[in-house]
Amino acid sequence: MATETPTAPPAPTPQTHDVIVRVRDLKKHFPIMKGVFRRQVGTVRAVDGVTFDVRRGETLGLVGESGSGKSTTGRVILQLEQATEGVVQFEDIDLTVTTGNKLRSLRPRMQMIFQDPHASLNPRMTVASIIGEPLTEHNKAKGEDRKKRIEELLSLVGLEPKHANRYPHEFSGGQRQRIGIARAIALNPDFIVADEPIAALDVSIQAQVVNLLEDLQDVLGLTYLFISHDLSMVRHIADRVAVMYLGKIMELANVDRLYNDPKHPYTQALLSAVPVPDPVVEASRERVILEGDIPSPANPPPGCPFNTRCPVAKERCVTEVPEWRELEPGRWVACHFAELDSTLTVTPI
Repeated sequence: MATETPTAPPAPTPQTHDVIVRVRDLKKHFPIMKGVFRRQVGTVRAVDGVTFDVRRGETLGLVGESGSGKSTTGRVILQLEQATEGVVQFEDIDLTVTTGNKLRSLRPRMQMIFQDPHASLNPRMTVASIIGEPLTEHNKAKGEDRKKRIEELLSLVGLEPKHANRYPHEFSGGQRQRIGIARAIALNPDFIVADEPIAALDVSIQAQVVNLLEDLQDVLGLTYLFISHDLSMVRHIADRVAVMYLGKIMELANVDRLYNDPKHPYTQALLSAVPVPDPVVEASRERVILEGDIPSPANPPPGCPFNTRCPVAKERCVTEVPEWRELEPGRWVACHFAELDSTLTVTPI
């Protein structure tokens, strides 16, 4: 008989770092409605109990396949979607129960960079209006001060201030993303969720945008939750990495420890699929080939969510949900057999 899902334990509290965001057993379930009377016939478990901390000044990478719940997690943290269950603490304030003017007063400190710079910018507004809108909405600057702030922000993201009166369609994809970044930092936020900010860009532009984000982090003291499916880029920018699958986090660790010695079979499979820029090494690499597709979040498998594709799954994995536990200091994993030797030799990427 399948056992009940265990309650996720508290994530580790860093001793030498302040924690700016605490996420505890966060869930976001979307109802499935059918029929003339729109009755609920099921639930999509987009986020199904995730627990982690984001430390002030760091970049926490959140990676996984498409449909694993990464973007929904970011949106729920910022309260762009209401949580079904769980706690999201921004400093000492639980955002899941904060509403109205109190939540609005926190908005300037929490911002988002969206994936598609074309869709996230109003084509009928000039760049000055787009970047200046947060300043107007929160009464941060008016008149000449607002104009100077817009010019300062454009310079900060590598754009010409004289182009402030142009429209988004007059810019390239990379430039439009820079406009989105300028809008996100306009109110001097502390925490930014970057939702796959380079996924819609040309490869030649991606590194420029990532370098810009790193430079802004150093200058402005920003904290990022960087959502991506590009593991190579995440290794470049992140301090720690959380690996997500089917609404749950499988593993979380320091970036070097996770990439050099992954403990969860899913993490091992993801890393084995990342190409290495050395044809000799690439030809001899061992790979973990996952069979089948990611299950539907509307009908997740019992036990470990990864058991239907896991190359080392055993009977226990089908009947018992693995505990989210600290395998060693700073490394958290949800796997019954994480202490066993890795199923492959990892080649650094």
